[in-house]
Amino acid sequence: MEQLAQAGKIKLVANLLNGTTINVNSAAIQRCSNLLFVPMMLITRLYRPTSLPSCSALMQRRYLSLHEYQSMSLFEKYKIDHARGSLCTDPNDAKSLWEMHATKKGSPTRSEHHNLGCMLKAQVLAGGRGKGSWIGKANLPGGGIQFAADAQEAYGKTSKMIGSTLVTKQTGAAGRPCSKVFICEALSPSKEYYLAILYDRNCKGPMLVGSPQGGMDIEKVAAQSPEAIHTYPIDISKGLSLDEAKTFGAKMGFTGRYLDVSLVGGTILRLYQLFIEKDASLVEINPLSEIASPTEPRLICLDAKINIDENADFRQQELFLMRDPEQEDPREVLASKAKLNYIGLDGSIGCLVNGAGLAMATMDIIKLHGGDPANFLDVGGSASVEQVSEAFSILVSDKRVSSILVNIFGGIMRCDIIAEGIVKAASSLKINVPLVVRLQGTNVDSAKKIIADSQLKIFSIDDLTEAAQKSVQLSTDI
Repeated sequence: MEQLAQAGKIKLVANLLNGTTINVNSAAIQRCSNLLFVPMMLITRLYRPTSLPSCSALMQRRYLSLHEYQSMSLFEKYKIDHARGSLCTDPNDAKSLWEMHATKKGSPTRSEHHNLGCMLKAQVLAGGRGKGSWIGKANLPGGGIQFAADAQEAYGKTSKMIGSTLVTKQTGAAGRPCSKVFICEALSPSKEYYLAILYDRNCKGPMLVGSPQGGMDIEKVAAQSPEAIHTYPIDISKGLSLDEAKTFGAKMGFTGRYLDVSLVGGTILRLYQLFIEKDASLVEINPLSEIASPTEPRLICLDAKINIDENADFRQQELFLMRDPEQEDPREVLASKAKLNYIGLDGSIGCLVNGAGLAMATMDIIKLHGGDPANFLDVGGSASVEQVSEAFSILVSDKRVSSILVNIFGGIMRCDIIAEGIVKAASSLKINVPLVVRLQGTNVDSAKKIIADSQLKIFSIDDLTEAAQKSVQLSTDI
């Protein structure tokens, strides 16, 4: 974290934490790549863990994001202590689930650290739920994290939450739909910590990140008191030892019995085991809470976030069955099925490009000439005619798209394949937005002939600057 305190870097992080919009371009990505790291809860909660409309994203999502209740089920398998609860998808079940998990007056299991009731936690893939607001029938103060003192209150609040939309600082005005609520025990921790494991590009491996100041204001801590964020690089070839885990726990502020293998030492070790075995890119607990007791102190996870590397889907099939398409941009869901690299943005100029570098350069030149890209779409070097056609289908499904710029450099990807896909899509989809095509490279002459013979209204331009200017002009003419 020390590098984050260097001039300019904390300013960038503070801007991100304050919700400042950063345009999607290669310069912004380069600026961020110079950071040692930014704790992922602090950033992935600001950028969408998935990409829904009406919210800018800085970089492409390359992970599966799990809901809190799904993360808790993984913690259970790895013997990481967590708040006990159940998923509620039907408000009619809320009363019985409250009875199951609430600690009631006179209960022999009740301690001074148990509240009388349950927590109701909206399951949406966005951070800042507790400070969010509702659209729809859930006119509830307190955002997506509610307390229910009795079973009837649990039913009433859950009835309002399910079927409504939660808006947080990450979701944009559109918010995220809430179709499920996690009903769990209510605890009063004596102290809250932040703990995460993520990959760091500088140390080329996993990084422990921790702070003695966990909870909802961790973003402020990172921006205003970066010295309170502690890090420790893990040698992935050697793994993590108990001594290293206990030493890091002490840096976080744990003392006495909390450093034992049964508490923070063991929690960090098991968290690392989960991180490696499940191909995670992020495992995060916030807050990790002390539950003080003279007889049996506990260290409990009260909230969790887990991201799984999307490239590991072939060996983490059970986890990828947990994917919640309802929380994702429907355009990205379609693109994923077609094996296309797509990220939805907020502009009006649709982009279809081959290669991530050329795609970023294309977005840059659109911005340079006063336009805003509607997406990042890389068809790669081996796309078929059907994939190109599907890519166009996704582009035109976005009602904000008022022109489309195709920019292809044919190396491995043949220009005639792109041209055939363009013609097929334009004919079958009845594309009614202006289409600008810039093709260079393998089989470019054949590609231009295919487009010319189609007699479709397609602007074929060789120069990239002119093509970008034309797409911007056409987008504003509509």
